[in-house]
Amino acid sequence: MPNDATPAPAAFDLTARPWVPVLRTDGTEAELSLTEVFAQAADLRRLVGDVPTQEFALLRLLLAVLHDAVDGPADLDDWEELWEGGIPADTVADYLHKHRERFDLLHPLTPFLQVADLRTGRDEYSSPDPIVADVPNNARFFTMRALGTESLTFAEAARWLVHAHAYDTSGIKSGAVGDPRLKGGKVYPQGVGWAGNLGGVYIEGDTLQETLLFNLVSFDTGKLHRRPHLDRPAWRLAPDTAEPLTGAEAVARPHGLRDLYTWQARRLRLHHDGTSVNGVLLAYGNPLTPRNLHQREPMTAWRRSPAQEKKLKEATVYLPRDHDPSRAAWRGLGALVTGETRGREQRNEAAKDVVPRIIDWFARLTVEGPLDDGNSLVRVRLVGAAYGTQQSVIDEIVDDAVAIPVVLLHKRDGLLGRTAVAAVEDAENAVTVLGDLATDLARAAGRSGDLSRSTARDRGFAALDGPFRTWLRGLEPSDDPDYPTEQRRRWQLQVRGIVSEIGDDLVRATGDAAWQGRVVHTSKGDLWLNTARADLLFRVGLRKALTMTLPEDAVAPEPPSGTGDDAPNRTTETQR
Repeated sequence: MPNDATPAPAAFDLTARPWVPVLRTDGTEAELSLTEVFAQAADLRRLVGDVPTQEFALLRLLLAVLHDAVDGPADLDDWEELWEGGIPADTVADYLHKHRERFDLLHPLTPFLQVADLRTGRDEYSSPDPIVADVPNNARFFTMRALGTESLTFAEAARWLVHAHAYDTSGIKSGAVGDPRLKGGKVYPQGVGWAGNLGGVYIEGDTLQETLLFNLVSFDTGKLHRRPHLDRPAWRLAPDTAEPLTGAEAVARPHGLRDLYTWQARRLRLHHDGTSVNGVLLAYGNPLTPRNLHQREPMTAWRRSPAQEKKLKEATVYLPRDHDPSRAAWRGLGALVTGETRGREQRNEAAKDVVPRIIDWFARLTVEGPLDDGNSLVRVRLVGAAYGTQQSVIDEIVDDAVAIPVVLLHKRDGLLGRTAVAAVEDAENAVTVLGDLATDLARAAGRSGDLSRSTARDRGFAALDGPFRTWLRGLEPSDDPDYPTEQRRRWQLQVRGIVSEIGDDLVRATGDAAWQGRVVHTSKGDLWLNTARADLLFRVGLRKALTMTLPEDAVAPEPPSGTGDDAPNRTTETQR
């Protein structure tokens, strides 16, 4: 694509020009400059990105600005001052004014989050399409950009620039002159942008000011690694070149949250004609392997990876726990509220899961800080990208939230948290039994049960979604030792009623072929299966899955003879 000789504007100052999309508390939308966002944060409901992942990337950018502007908070006392006095808009404005040259999107020498002299051997660049991610499944049927992206406004380009560093796909990219990874004019896959590795988690307040402060982790937070004198955001570091970080510097960084939140995973250069951005050069930047960075990245849960431990011959390997697009947020509750609280430390074992440090931080604010630790709720937002085809495309974007009673976050009240996680398992087990029923009914009619099972499970989880969120919000502190048990029993009764009703619908919908039945094969021989037998298996399975719904002197029933583990297509593990 040739360069356009139209004179370019002198600057597009992101500290003064509107480009950050927001929703005000009165319901109206607007675009604000960085300075205005911090000045008006108390009157803004939230950021509104072009896609949810853009909102997450912009939030982390704002957090980096705020951390650096106040050089903290150093400890909980510093944070309390911010909470009581609000974001110091004048301090942030002075900070942004001081560094405004590095926030100029079009600066000839230090353009914002770009490399000024980035070029290929043939001085080529593409349309802006590679940095625009508002077509999550790579299909153009439901997008205003059906013909591609010929140009972007400077405000749009700035937002997608931030998003590209965070969520850009992998795959073969243009090779920039000076990049030692260059082979035949290209650089081969180096992985997705840093945030693309994460199952993003953050605390959402009633206003943007609350959201920023809830996620503004103090520098004395335990289990978060940082080097105070080296931790700086990208605009306070020497401008990047085409070369990536290497050697000791690559191993040592990121030095802290400011460095991490503005990590330059890509090398970019926007091309413009003076009025809009009409091209981009997108190349790989600084690699960052997610392995064992659980003491640096607070906005995701982490899981142990036995496979990686075996492959790398390391005792413990933690990887980010990403979000499953097919699972509602509440189904991953265990990774948010338990993690390290299952007694593994007493056995000198590494925890299977590590909760997001941002959750630990918020719990600290309620236990040691000024926030209410009683009956209040905290809204936990989950955002992430699901990649496909060797991470070269974004298949889906996850955006969900769950309101969690603050008391569940307290490690001092772990029983209630474990009760909530057990309630999720109750739902999973009951829906598994429902899937078994759908499979059995299909096989009784002579059909494969895979599609029927998947459809029934989706229906079951959808029906339980609202009731579980309501039940979860109702949990509260109690001195009654029987309270957790009674609350779980109440939930199991709800689950049994909801799932039983769906099961009734499935049975009523079966045709004559299923009622007549047929012989199916099991590991213990042939079995006659029809609607009546499938229904009996379902009722027995549901009672076994939800034992707290039985009378206290009752014994969980056994399956009819010849069934149980050898029943047709009976599963012993929770499936999606």
